[in-house]
Amino acid sequence: MEKPQWLKHFGLRFTPGQVVSLCFIVVLICSSFLTWREVAVLEDNYISSQRNRLDSVSHGMDMQLQFNMDRLFFLRNGMQAALKTPLQLKSMSIAHHEFDRRRQQDAWSVQSGSRHLLTVNGVSDAFVAHGSDLNRDNALLHNELTAALELGYLLHLSSSSNSIESRTQYVSRAGFFVTSDPQPIADITSYYASVIAKPWFFTQSARDNHGRGIRWYTEQAEARGVQVITASIPLYLADRWYGVLAMDVDVSALQRLLVEAIGDQHEGSWQLYDSQLTWLASSRTDVSDEPTLSATDRQRILTDVGHDTRGGFLTASGYISWQKLKNFDGIVLHVHTLREGLGGAFGNIIIALSLLWLVFTSILILSWIVIRRMVRNMIAMQESLEWRAWYDTLTRLPNRGALFDRAEEAVRACQLAQQPLCVIQLDLDHFKRINDQFGHQAGDRVLSHVGSLITNALREHDVAGRVGGEEFCIVLPNTTTAMATRVAERIRNHISAKEFLIRKNTTLRISASLGVSSTEERGRYEFEHLQSIADRRLYLAKQNGRNRVYSAG
Repeated sequence: MEKPQWLKHFGLRFTPGQVVSLCFIVVLICSSFLTWREVAVLEDNYISSQRNRLDSVSHGMDMQLQFNMDRLFFLRNGMQAALKTPLQLKSMSIAHHEFDRRRQQDAWSVQSGSRHLLTVNGVSDAFVAHGSDLNRDNALLHNELTAALELGYLLHLSSSSNSIESRTQYVSRAGFFVTSDPQPIADITSYYASVIAKPWFFTQSARDNHGRGIRWYTEQAEARGVQVITASIPLYLADRWYGVLAMDVDVSALQRLLVEAIGDQHEGSWQLYDSQLTWLASSRTDVSDEPTLSATDRQRILTDVGHDTRGGFLTASGYISWQKLKNFDGIVLHVHTLREGLGGAFGNIIIALSLLWLVFTSILILSWIVIRRMVRNMIAMQESLEWRAWYDTLTRLPNRGALFDRAEEAVRACQLAQQPLCVIQLDLDHFKRINDQFGHQAGDRVLSHVGSLITNALREHDVAGRVGGEEFCIVLPNTTTAMATRVAERIRNHISAKEFLIRKNTTLRISASLGVSSTEERGRYEFEHLQSIADRRLYLAKQNGRNRVYSAG
């Protein structure tokens, strides 16, 4: 069955060794792609698991912070209610009277008789008059003073073990304030001037806080030397800004909430930052210094925070994921290092998958080496068998079958081009005597040397072959009878002049008889006809004394 044209073309362009290598390369690429695909799926699952963990921790913190934010809203709503409908108590009337009597003093304090009411501290009318954001001319001034005193009641009503604030205070634009901090204030005027200069106070105006929601600020507490987070919310009634209700939270409390929210998820480092990526707390309680976050990672997070609520990215050392908190103006950040990742379930799977790929690739390469070597040996064996089928192993000239095929091709080509072609038939003289006297090994040496002499005397496109024991045939395309006769004489002279070494210290000379035929004689281009004529003339040369060339007769 004849092979398809594409298969023939493919076989001509690629050797069997190249086909084997190509197949193995395809298998290696496919296996590598499938392994890479599995690793990509594992990476997606790993990122998803990290985000789920972050969601769980963020939700836990938000749930704990929710109570404190609700408590701050409760305090504001209670003070708004007190502004509308203040308590009609005798202690309140006394407080109003004391305020009216002392409001001109540089600094003053008003106390009530109840242990649940707070002390109101304030500054003079003159101080308020010179403040750009201060205003004491209000019909509800006494109501606001009552609401400030009632803040103590509200704090008592909303107290809980879940509360995380270290201090709650109300700062009025009318020049007074109340605070839950039991420590006495040495300089009321300086204290009031410092709090109204803080961002959590002056940024709560209607101009700066249209939504009137909670704002968070991070600062260093001068008295205690620790970092404090302040949540503040403005007190409004009928579109009038009365003051700011502020709640201070120590970082240690936030760290406690973070640790509680983490629970048993101790892989990696959990960190809490404010909106400006100022470090606040860490899950590692034994570490007091700020964890290292590269400038590149910090800038990337700051950029992403502006337009997304959560994110994550791979770094050289691990994976960083972050998420905004709903009840705190900050983010929870989880740093999962490469070592921790490799020690986890996903890391073990990736390591196992990588080892399987390495084992498979090693086996594939070894198989390729073995099969490639087998194919190379088979090709060498095939080439050897093909050579043996077409060439004489002794003289390395084409054998009878190969000679006839090449001669037929040469004859057809010369006939089409109307060029002459000659055939030389050669036979060694008295060759049987050499075998009988010196042995067949000596005869083989002579034949081998004669084959080399014939090859060296021919042109590149001439064809010579061994057609019998000591008989040779030479085909000379595009050659006249005179040219072929000269070639035959040259070969005869080379053979007769050669002294053959047949064994150690033993040499001999031999001769050859040659017959020449040509298409110029009768115009016939049949190779067998030409060979028979050359063979007949060869025997004429032998009958007439050997060691000669006959080209006519």
